[in-house]
Amino acid sequence: MNKNLTLTGLVLALLALVAVAEEKETSKASTKGKAEAAAPAEHKLLNPSELQWGAAPAGLPAGSQLAVLEGDPTKSGPFTVRMKSPDGYKIMPHTHPTAEHVTVISGTLRLGMGEKFDETAARELPVGGFAVLPAGMAHFAATTGETIVQIHGQGPFKIKYVNPADDPRNAKK
Repeated sequence: MNKNLTLTGLVLALLALVAVAEEKETSKASTKGKAEAAAPAEHKLLNPSELQWGAAPAGLPAGSQLAVLEGDPTKSGPFTVRMKSPDGYKIMPHTHPTAEHVTVISGTLRLGMGEKFDETAARELPVGGFAVLPAGMAHFAATTGETIVQIHGQGPFKIKYVNPADDPRNAKK
């Protein structure tokens, strides 16, 4: 009888291990499928001289330029853009519905958190500096020298100013 109980216990333990392994395999396959769906369909290699700069969207103050490296920031899915801004460029406090990832490529970005523009509270990010701003976090920015930042995240990428009067799209024409 003792041998039967031991054998039954071993069989049940083995079945449990097989079930856990199958569940992990199914989970991996599901995760892999999602990652492959988000992956680009083809490779892309760009040198700085190949970037196509254009005027930044109307939601940003005049004077900056944007180059789309990957994806479409106005649509759902991953995107990467570079933004080139002149010395003294300012973006008033705003939020985004998705996380924003920022890397400083050249120049200096001063980035601050909060609903009021306060350059004294901003943190200076030099070349190589990086920031992650969670969805909904109010923040503002200013540049020292011509500054290029790379922004990546999940689209659609939208900007909502804390004070609607700061939104360039609301300026009287």
